[in-house]
Amino acid sequence: MWKYRELMYFFTWRDLKVRYKQTVIGVAWAIFQPLITMVVFSVFFGYLAKMPSDGIPYPIFVYVGLVLWQFFSGSLTQISNCLVGNKNIITKVYFPRIILPISATFTKFIDFLVASVILVGLMFYYGYVPYLSGLLILPLLVFITFMAALGLGLFLAALNVKYRDVGYILPFFIQLMLFLTPVIYPASLTGIWSWFLAMNPMTGVINAARGALLGNFPINWELLGISSLACAIMLVIGYYYFKKTEEYLADIV
Repeated sequence: MWKYRELMYFFTWRDLKVRYKQTVIGVAWAIFQPLITMVVFSVFFGYLAKMPSDGIPYPIFVYVGLVLWQFFSGSLTQISNCLVGNKNIITKVYFPRIILPISATFTKFIDFLVASVILVGLMFYYGYVPYLSGLLILPLLVFITFMAALGLGLFLAALNVKYRDVGYILPFFIQLMLFLTPVIYPASLTGIWSWFLAMNPMTGVINAARGALLGNFPINWELLGISSLACAIMLVIGYYYFKKTEEYLADIV
């Protein structure tokens, strides 16, 4: 991967340029999508449905979850389609195929950084100042999210080469997963089902991010540990299946 780092940079830069080419506001779309989603969720779930938010103002509560969730879901979508979308290159030139899914994740990571600007503004508006320890744990949470998206994405990308049904099923799966992840509701709301929710790798990440940034409750290290272990297992399985498929990838894509 280090040997082909310039190619990885090229793929990342190409995806960014293609995505925002001929758009009026350009990279600001990375802010617009989570911002509007936060407003809609705040109106329907926060104001009308009176969804609890652990004593945190609902807009900032839901945005912390959204910005991490969209990094995960966006990366998962990009990775799952990266082999099929680059079949012309794959069938003509050899390079480590793992570069494509990783560069797709880097593209979404840039969107994540841009969208985080709104989070900084919301924290300033509501008067939240994160502790230094909270800021130090953020890179770990982003890395766990990266592992979750890459692990599941590698498996789906390899599967998508054989069965194009993955491209149709994935959007529905991501929508379903949004409601099985504590983005619009607190993890404490699940009660006896909390053990089931903990198997979702993003549960521990989002819960820890709220605890670290907003400081209204301590970080649940046990929940974060379960999420980290689940992500590591997913990454190993996804990488193994991806490398196994890579041997005959150019023949069937």
